[in-house]
Amino acid sequence: MEDSINNMSETSSIPVIEEKLEIGKKIVEKGKVKISKTIKEESEILSLQEINEEVHIERIPVNKVVEKAPDAIRYEGDTMIISVLKEIPVIEKKILLVEEIRVIKNSVYTEQSQEITLRKEEINIERSDIERSENNL
Repeated sequence: MEDSINNMSETSSIPVIEEKLEIGKKIVEKGKVKISKTIKEESEILSLQEINEEVHIERIPVNKVVEKAPDAIRYEGDTMIISVLKEIPVIEKKILLVEEIRVIKNSVYTEQSQEITLRKEEINIERSDIERSENNL
């Protein structure tokens, strides 16, 4: 027994088996896919409508005194009318007759005698015929 006690004091090792796990991926081809793209061109005639708006501006002088301001903008059909206003001071005048001046005209006739030279022109025309002159010779 001594031997077995002596033997026990000595260390002995028991081999232990250790398993290790390794995880990995492996690519396995199951099939193939081929993708291709083709472009087809087709011509079409499209009818496109183009709208251009034109604006015509007219300035219409009114020069009229109104009792109440009209709307700033009003419409008559397709026409937009913008009122242009101006405030003016109004001074009322009345006529006051202060006086009348009367001018009276009298005609006074007087006679005077005076010698006046008057000119008068006269024109004398003498006519002579050639036939008469020849016959007289």
